[in-house]
Amino acid sequence: MKYLKKFNIQFVGLKEGTHLFEYEIDNKFFEAFNYDEFENSSIKVSLNFIKKSTLFELVFTTEGYVEIPCDLTNELYNQDIQAVLPLVVNFGPEFNDDNEEILILPHEAYEFNVAQFIYEMIVLSVPNKRIHPQVINGTMNSKAYDKLKELEIKEVKTVEETDPRWDKLKNLITEKKT
Repeated sequence: MKYLKKFNIQFVGLKEGTHLFEYEIDNKFFEAFNYDEFENSSIKVSLNFIKKSTLFELVFTTEGYVEIPCDLTNELYNQDIQAVLPLVVNFGPEFNDDNEEILILPHEAYEFNVAQFIYEMIVLSVPNKRIHPQVINGTMNSKAYDKLKELEIKEVKTVEETDPRWDKLKNLITEKKT
């Protein structure tokens, strides 16, 4: 947790107006959260912090990449990450982060940590289905991908003819109704 202290923002000493905080995110950041799905990462996070008399407006902006395995071939590739997260920080009687767009800090607070917001923004910006760009454009050369293409169902077989004995039974049911 010592690593995450650099994400503390002490807002008591800041003047009203706009302040810019910049962070370089790598795998050490994700290790602090015990998150190991990224093989490698390089992300720049800019935090535009606007201090007003009664509240703060924060806008997190990320740009970079994470190296992750493809869901189809298990080949590693760099997934581009671009995300924007607006957040309003207000003050109240007690801490409350139930609303994802508004954070309420207790009146006696003098600092808060933005690491959790950065972590969630990056992790949620990675697509659920991770497909290597070479699979999408058809240039992937991988044993796993070649085997998947070989085993792919080419044509769906449908049963066109029914057993004539069943047809006779169906006729009995419809004849009784009339």
